[in-house]
Amino acid sequence: MHPNLTALIPRLRRRAALLCAAWAACGCVYATQPSAGAAAGYKLRVVGGLAGVNQYTRQEEPFWSKELSRLSGGKFQAEIVPFDRAGVPGNEMLRLLQLGVVPFGTTLMSSFTSQYPEYTAPDLAGLNPDIATLKTTLTAFRPYLEKALRDQHGVEALAIYVYPAQVVFCKKPLRTLSDLSGRRIRVSSSTQADFVGALGGTPVLTSFSQIVPSLTGSNTECAITGTMSGNMLGLPTITSHVHTLPVTWGLAIFGANQSAWAGLPPDLRELLRRELPRLEAAIWAESERETAEGLACNRGAPTCSGGTKGSMVVVPASAQDERSRQEILASTVLPRWVQRCGARCAQAWNQTIGPARGLMAAPAK
Repeated sequence: MHPNLTALIPRLRRRAALLCAAWAACGCVYATQPSAGAAAGYKLRVVGGLAGVNQYTRQEEPFWSKELSRLSGGKFQAEIVPFDRAGVPGNEMLRLLQLGVVPFGTTLMSSFTSQYPEYTAPDLAGLNPDIATLKTTLTAFRPYLEKALRDQHGVEALAIYVYPAQVVFCKKPLRTLSDLSGRRIRVSSSTQADFVGALGGTPVLTSFSQIVPSLTGSNTECAITGTMSGNMLGLPTITSHVHTLPVTWGLAIFGANQSAWAGLPPDLRELLRRELPRLEAAIWAESERETAEGLACNRGAPTCSGGTKGSMVVVPASAQDERSRQEILASTVLPRWVQRCGARCAQAWNQTIGPARGLMAAPAK
């Protein structure tokens, strides 16, 4: 085991203890079998995605807490807790999975930015202007990602989830992306910052919880966030315009520690191999619906049912915006990502996404 990883184990185990407290699960047992003589069965404890979003409340949580038992005739059951309410920072989840401290858990791909930036390739800013393109991008990259997680971290990637499109909300009128020049804009990642900077804006790294205070306090004039999550934050009351171009999306991996996965009953592994792709497909469909519904609610359309009706101006992506997206991706976002990551990122890109998208990365200098 790497020395740095060994040094982190005590801290990670303390984090895991908080997770156990969240479940009130004495002993931190994540997969339990019945005692001798008891009815055959198996119970999993799973760390899920972000709390409160529809992908979790409508899809993940019901699958583990209800559907698994129904599909197995009561033989297999599970409990699930969202990772952001489990006392475990998202950027430590991959290590927790690798150590087996959390045998079954969900981690945001964006949490890999500092240590494993090559894994963030499928969701670079400006790369995927719609969910169909995102699917194509992920299809090209997925075999590389799954092999890297398995070989380098001992983690079996069982599903990849997506969150709705991250778009630009602004307090002042907005006609095209070029109008963002000179504005201070909330971003949540370095790749979003590269995109905003190339447009002439000033990126301001801000947590999700600080979006509203930042906008109302005039620290920022615009914010990049989800179409529906922005609605739920109340952005239609403090911003006037929302642009439809997805800057990024938001991918998450549901994975298992390899030993924990191998230790499951064979019929449970078979069931999960069959059903998790269906859960993944349902979450992608949910995100696509929510992207559209978020925009409908922000403008106050009659079709809005899952959010608060606003009266925002929804700005469609123009031909000029599409040209800007492509130019910024090629000239700024991709090169700076490679520069931060190094040769391994250029190699990973050129073996996977580059050929699929017709955009190769120059070697890191």
